[in-house]
Amino acid sequence: MKKYIALSAVAMSFVAAASLNAADDINSMFSEGKVSGQIREFTISRSVELSAGADYTRHANAIGGYLKYETASLSGLSLGAAFYTTYGFLNESKKTDYNQVDPTLLGENNENYSMLGEAYIQYKTGNTLFKGGRQKLVTPMLADDDARMLPNLFEAYVLTNKDIANTTLTLGHVTKFAQGTFGRTYNAGLLAATAGYSHEDSRNQVGSFTNVGTYAFDEKTDGITMAAASYTGIANLKLDLWDYYAHDIMNIIYGEANFSWKCLITDALKPYAAVQIIKEDAVGDEFAGDIDSMYVAGKFGVKVQNFDLSFAYSKTDNNDATNNNGFLQDAVVSPWGGMPAYTQGMVTRHMFLAGTDAAKVAATYNFKDLGANVLATLYYANFNMAANNGYTYGDAKESGFDVIYNPSIVKNLQLRLRANYADDFNVATSGATTSWDEYRFIANYNF
Repeated sequence: MKKYIALSAVAMSFVAAASLNAADDINSMFSEGKVSGQIREFTISRSVELSAGADYTRHANAIGGYLKYETASLSGLSLGAAFYTTYGFLNESKKTDYNQVDPTLLGENNENYSMLGEAYIQYKTGNTLFKGGRQKLVTPMLADDDARMLPNLFEAYVLTNKDIANTTLTLGHVTKFAQGTFGRTYNAGLLAATAGYSHEDSRNQVGSFTNVGTYAFDEKTDGITMAAASYTGIANLKLDLWDYYAHDIMNIIYGEANFSWKCLITDALKPYAAVQIIKEDAVGDEFAGDIDSMYVAGKFGVKVQNFDLSFAYSKTDNNDATNNNGFLQDAVVSPWGGMPAYTQGMVTRHMFLAGTDAAKVAATYNFKDLGANVLATLYYANFNMAANNGYTYGDAKESGFDVIYNPSIVKNLQLRLRANYADDFNVATSGATTSWDEYRFIANYNF
């Protein structure tokens, strides 16, 4: 009850703020607002092969999405709110048996849940935009990671400015994090913390806004202060630099450069390249312990009409055999959904574990010129794991495909079929392995 009273107070304060600006026109501000949203149906099935135990298959079905309302702008001021929900159906009665029901589409204990995921005030003047409150963020190391039913959401206060030509500046502060359903893949620990989720408990924190430090390492902090600059002033070159200061946890620097050029042999080939770097260092009270990690990656690709072929490679530093902070020392810790790595698989994200050399090749073809609104991707990723990585004693591989179809007969409908085949995702000290075949079907209707 207290939660709803608090939300009502927030909404009333938003209305009061608008009234101060132009109370005479507030009716049109709301009457001219717009409604949007998405209806999503998701089906997932994973057949797991355990070399040392009984194989099993788990699956889940859910329907849900979000409904959003945004007011019209009044002297630069606007408000927005969005309601999110997920509802499981045709799932086994033993919902909390995770060998039967996949947890990544639902809430705690595989129950249905709903939430007010967005509730923000927005103000635009000239080239400056402020947005504060509950909202989506899509940045390299803080992101929605919308790979299952409901995305990650944030309570944040973000200022962006474009006064400098070809440059976007961002300054923000993030106080709370509401994990989406995808984070329930893991319970906790090293693999969760490097794959975008809580080191302490990612299965039971879904769907509620929690202090970012409490969520990640069970220690309340003053939030995450972030600053960024994006530059596109040189032809065919884009530069991005982000700094995230997670108070009393770590400082994260993310840099990326994307470049394309004309092929000297033929105009039919359109080559491109990119590099990225992530540097993390513990700060303040070091609630995550001593972190001193580095991830570097590069990507090269070429486009030929509707075909795109790319290759990526990445590397992280090795952990020491004993003094490794519970294997987090040289791992790239990413507990708030950010997953920008060129070498990530659809599921396998071992490239952020310490001592990993990862490589990925991907090929994408757009069938639009053949009369079909279909985009298809095939990929293969390999993760060469060093000792002392903290999770697996062997190398991992993943292959898969992703097919997106937008039927012309139903506007705004997208149908998607995805599959991944993980080999030796985890190799135990005994040599026992865990592998799987996973299929996902997603239908999104946007309005």
